Amino acid sequence: MLRRTLLVCGVAALGCSRAVARPSPPREKVHGGYAVFLAGVRRQAVAQGLSPALVTRALALSPHPNQKVLQADRHQPEFTLTWAQYKARVLTEKKLSDGLEATARRADLLGQISRHYGVSKGAIAGIWGLESAYGTRMGTYFVIDALATLAYDGRRSAFFRAELFKALHILAQGAVAPAGMMGSYAGAMGQPQFMPSAYERYAASFPAGGRGDIWHNEGDVFASIANYLARCDWQDGQPWGEEVIVPDTVDQALLGRGAVRPMAWWVAQGVRPRAGSFVGSAPEGAVIRPDGPGGEAFIVYHNFNVIRRYNPSDFYALGVGLLGDAIT
Repeated sequence: MLRRTLLVCGVAALGCSRAVARPSPPREKVHGGYAVFLAGVRRQAVAQGLSPALVTRALALSPHPNQKVLQADRHQPEFTLTWAQYKARVLTEKKLSDGLEATARRADLLGQISRHYGVSKGAIAGIWGLESAYGTRMGTYFVIDALATLAYDGRRSAFFRAELFKALHILAQGAVAPAGMMGSYAGAMGQPQFMPSAYERYAASFPAGGRGDIWHNEGDVFASIANYLARCDWQDGQPWGEEVIVPDTVDQALLGRGAVRPMAWWVAQGVRPRAGSFVGSAPEGAVIRPDGPGGEAFIVYHNFNVIRRYNPSDFYALGVGLLGDAIT
């Protein structure tokens, strides 16, 4: 039976870099203190053309390194889960019932955005559900505080420093106030849980023309998710995948996301759709059986890999696909 080691990272639990807990030197002694660090950030931000008053107000949210952020970053609990265990945790009855209610109330908006971007309602709603529980859980950290703390801490300081400056530039655009820019301990923001760099590339407004408010405006939230998937080459009208029955005679070594073969080849091996007929017209696909022989199996298509661009995990992409199919 195959297993996956998962790390908890803020709202999104998958696709995180493996954290290695190790002590760091007391930076107050090495670099002169956190206040000196923030002063340097402020000087650089102002030199980039940002308002001194805005930068000062934003950095005031982080008067000292946030110990909760550092603890979460250094001591991410590891869980070794099978696909069946992950599915039971993520696709709960409550998640499904909440999703049916949430998407029913927003059916028109989801439909408009789905048609505009050529991305399925299921993919949009599935990501929305997994990332923020339909907009109810966006994280409890000030993003500027989290990013400044991690930029100062040093474990991945260059990465988080770059994200900090991107976040400051987003504030300058006026989409959100500093105290309203909430997210995870790692700086993933709003309902789609975009890092600032992802926000700069993919955040969208709906109707078009405004600043992308991924914290409060559901049109912007759905459009931003759809824009992300569309720009990652989502194929309109094609499914992400579907559950199949795989004969035990098919060797596990023939399976896997990278083993893409013509549909006719899989049919010749005895692979058949659990629903009775294949739902799409994709010419080729790959069969994955996450828990090995005896476990659930799926044939996945191009759009499955697009979902993985959002979070590079087979479990995550399966969760998004199954949740989206169930609630839209």
